[in-house]
Amino acid sequence: MELRQWWELIESARTACGPPAGDRDQAGDPLPGAVLDRVAALPPQDIIAFGRRFSAVFDSAYLAPLWAAAYLIEGGCGDDGFMDFRAGLMLQGRAVFEAAAADPDSLADVPVVRRMAATGKGWLGCEEMLHVARTAYKRRTGDPAGYDAAFAGPAERPSPARGDRWDVDDDAEQHRRLPRLAALFLP
Repeated sequence: MELRQWWELIESARTACGPPAGDRDQAGDPLPGAVLDRVAALPPQDIIAFGRRFSAVFDSAYLAPLWAAAYLIEGGCGDDGFMDFRAGLMLQGRAVFEAAAADPDSLADVPVVRRMAATGKGWLGCEEMLHVARTAYKRRTGDPAGYDAAFAGPAERPSPARGDRWDVDDDAEQHRRLPRLAALFLP
């Protein structure tokens, strides 16, 4: 599956869901289910291709500066939280995702992030998105074994997160490195 096609699937789900799409503070956010429905409608080999592309996009955001931004936005962020954060960031669409990967401070412009800063409620992460391809394959075929077999073998994951690292508990450093997000989330 081409990158453009992958993002078009995400964008079509966002469009179908309307304004609440990706608002992780919404009870029953319809977007993960809309993505799942679209992926489950694909032929099994395309679901596997979606999963492979998901992994590539997901890994492209394994960046230390983005982790620092997640730490600010989410009020802390461990390994699992950063996985959920990157998966939820995908649901914000290609433009937001790519801008955040290039400049995590750009997340200060994302409406759900601004609302989170103002209200202290919500989250950007989406654990359900981590399982969309496998769940879709199981829904489509009745058996996830074929999906699991397609991903058997050692996974080559980036480790550790790429890019500049800094002490995320150092408020002065967060203000220096992520000034707009720090202005929203730190005193």
